[in-house]
Amino acid sequence: MDPSEGLKRLLYDRFLHFSHLTEQIFTTEIDEFDNLARLQGITSYPNNMTTVHVIDCIGNNEPINNKSIAEKMNLSKASITKISTNLLKEGYIKRSRMNDNKKEVYFSLSSKGRQIFEVHAMMHEIIERRFISLLNSFSESELQASLKFFQTMIDQSDNIVRGDGRA
Repeated sequence: MDPSEGLKRLLYDRFLHFSHLTEQIFTTEIDEFDNLARLQGITSYPNNMTTVHVIDCIGNNEPINNKSIAEKMNLSKASITKISTNLLKEGYIKRSRMNDNKKEVYFSLSSKGRQIFEVHAMMHEIIERRFISLLNSFSESELQASLKFFQTMIDQSDNIVRGDGRA
């Protein structure tokens, strides 16, 4: 057996463990968002992070249409239509049409949606600071190797999701 084979298997085991922990972290993300929203005095907000991420996508790209949101978030247009309908009904987003294209509907944030957008940005700043502080103990070459590993995993995962990769 290749001497690095054991190390590769250990890395795979750690990767699986990390993947499972990441799933658990995503399920607690709404709790972290909930705490930040309450600290900001916001009592009404979407109850799932996909909807919050749609608000974030709109806030970062407004005005934006359903098709573009779906493409940016890698979700179906039907899912975005359903979410945007609820966001409109709840007053988080506004609908508009461009002067040169009366058919196409575009979305932007209402003031209520802007509050959610800002809390979400705060949450990501906290998560990013936490992540970067963990990396302070890494050397430049370790960071480069980590980046190469993650990019390789992202590329492979993208290929699998698109159906043109080998598992």
